[in-house]
Amino acid sequence: MEPLTLEARLERGETDETLCRLYGAEHLEAAQERCKQVFAGFRKAFGSEPSALFSAPGRTELGGNHTDHQHGRVLAAGVDLDILAAAAPNANGVIRVQSEGYALISVNLKELTPRPEEENTSAALIRGMAARMAALGCSLENAGLDAYLVSNVPGGSGLSSSAAFEVLIGTMLNDLFWEGRASAVEIAQIGQYAENVFFGKPCGLMDQTASSVGGVVAIDFADTANPAVEQINLDLAANQYAMCILDSGAGHADLTGEYAAITDELKAVCRYFGKEFLREVPEESFLAALPQVRKTAGDRAALRAFHFYAENQRAADEAAALRKGDFNEFLRLARESGRSSAMYLQNVVPTGQTVNQELMLAIALCERILGSRGAVRVHGGGFGGTAQAFVPLDMLDEFRNKAEAVLGPGSCHVVTIRPVGGTRLA
Repeated sequence: MEPLTLEARLERGETDETLCRLYGAEHLEAAQERCKQVFAGFRKAFGSEPSALFSAPGRTELGGNHTDHQHGRVLAAGVDLDILAAAAPNANGVIRVQSEGYALISVNLKELTPRPEEENTSAALIRGMAARMAALGCSLENAGLDAYLVSNVPGGSGLSSSAAFEVLIGTMLNDLFWEGRASAVEIAQIGQYAENVFFGKPCGLMDQTASSVGGVVAIDFADTANPAVEQINLDLAANQYAMCILDSGAGHADLTGEYAAITDELKAVCRYFGKEFLREVPEESFLAALPQVRKTAGDRAALRAFHFYAENQRAADEAAALRKGDFNEFLRLARESGRSSAMYLQNVVPTGQTVNQELMLAIALCERILGSRGAVRVHGGGFGGTAQAFVPLDMLDEFRNKAEAVLGPGSCHVVTIRPVGGTRLA
């Protein structure tokens, strides 16, 4: 008797418990239809049946804006928007990935060195993930993978669709070819390597860790080889709040230079002290040497260092507030974080922009709608993209209507925290 197909198992209800856990019982039917969509897409793309179903979530940064790349602390969470993939091993020695609406990507597993022409592409991320996993002992010599992907993580949303993609690729390779030997944190580290070395973006480790681990996580990157990761309980609905991600209408796909400038300027501060990362420089030493730092690194670099020291402590304080169940204190700290990012880190308005300041306008609009309630801050990397708002449930409809009247229909995404990171569903 042949084993049941994934779709047959879905029809029998074998995946209902898992789907409810990831997407909520109220969204079970929609989740089932989405699974059928990805199965059908796989069959059309590859002419065979998939043997496994995987998912990796987008992530939201709750605290610690631009602290991870300086070995600092962050607070982040996986969200209910994700990339879903039907997959099956093949014997071609090639990873073939077909994302809905995009061209097929093929990566030969015999060619696992960086390619300059692939920088800033999904192919670079796939090749980088495979290369690093092979170097760490994952046997990919006679392997191959076919995968069909659908995503509801908006590109450029600050929810890190790139990290979700990396975690998804890593989760599939780890499960199908490495017997699950890599931990969630190790998959995140592999994703960061792929993005830094193959994709060409000098990112930190927060996005990948939040996507890979899931839930709310407090992460301390003092030792990046072994980051301290603590899961913290947060039930937004129990606190009578919702979390909204607001699309400002400005993309951030071409802003790698702006992100790199932050790390470059902080490195200039570190060089004065003979250190590599700001976490290694005591704040007292920085303040004592501030006149010299200004001369050697510049005022914007010094201001960005001011942000790091305060934000690094703030992330720890936010985690402590959530542990104690003090959501009002968390909101106060979130508002402080937003002000620090705008004033000192200066990652809300791209350098030199005067006419188009979409993200700053979105933040100002949200603050006006919320009044003295809730909190709003820049979300993620900044410059373009999105704002994050914590909105009381009793004014959620009003908030969304007023925000979308200015920012456009569908610009306000209400997201929930997902308890599971990168995972195999079936």
